[in-house]
Amino acid sequence: MTDRTAGPTSHSYFSQRLRLHYVDWGNPGTPPMVLLHGGRDHCRNWDWVAAALRDEWHIIAPDLRGHGDSQWSTDGSYGMASYIYDLAQLVHQQRLAPVTIIAHSLGGNIALRYAGIYPEAVAAVVSIEGLGPSPARLKERGTRTITERMDAWIREQRGLAGRMPRRYASIEDAFRRMQEENPHLTAEQARHLTVHGANQNEDGTYSWKFDNYIRAWPPYDMPGRDIQLLWSRISCPTLLLWGTESWAGNPAEDGRAAHFRHASVVGIERAGHWLHHDRLDDFLKTVKEFLAKTPRP
Repeated sequence: MTDRTAGPTSHSYFSQRLRLHYVDWGNPGTPPMVLLHGGRDHCRNWDWVAAALRDEWHIIAPDLRGHGDSQWSTDGSYGMASYIYDLAQLVHQQRLAPVTIIAHSLGGNIALRYAGIYPEAVAAVVSIEGLGPSPARLKERGTRTITERMDAWIREQRGLAGRMPRRYASIEDAFRRMQEENPHLTAEQARHLTVHGANQNEDGTYSWKFDNYIRAWPPYDMPGRDIQLLWSRISCPTLLLWGTESWAGNPAEDGRAAHFRHASVVGIERAGHWLHHDRLDDFLKTVKEFLAKTPRP
């Protein structure tokens, strides 16, 4: 049995000359599991999930580039290809394949595409609202020409270049902002996420760790047909989770789940986009049931 009082240890690895951070929850004799966070988040948002699964899994949780304690991209560019490469490097360098992945939002996008590129490297994947915008939102976005999208992106980049990281007078002020962002969070959850998600500046104020440039939506992505092809190549058991109070939509109803070979879709009631925080017990029960039916590597 693992010592449940011990927290994770911090480590670094390199990808495209960036020093990227991850935490390791120990128990290396068990099957590997990667927990991949979403945008403007950090690896310690998984602490409750890791604590519940660490006895049966060797859990590694990275900070995406530009997030948490990982370095920021020197050119302020955060493309999907680079995120996928970072995950590929982590799995390759730490010899994690075949790996089980649980991923949220942006992390889910990365994990599902990686699993489609390297289906043999992934034993199972749980994606929490990680399919990107719904077909309706994509259709609306598709009405804008590449000229309009590029112009909007350039303007946004210029705005971000002149935007200083927001400073909070105290950690309590940052904590209250975290609660405003997700009203489902308990005070304990919000405080934990704030403490691990903010740095104290030299003047004593606090700022979020993530790079403001990650806020910019890229002017283009992989074509939809390419993303769907990658989804169709995933050969491992796949669980697609969505919150019934979220904006993301039900992938079983809007057609996205149909592109997967072995996907189960589960909606978590009374949960929003961060359903692994909003309904932690329901989330863990659903994930454990899914993993129990999945052959171990």
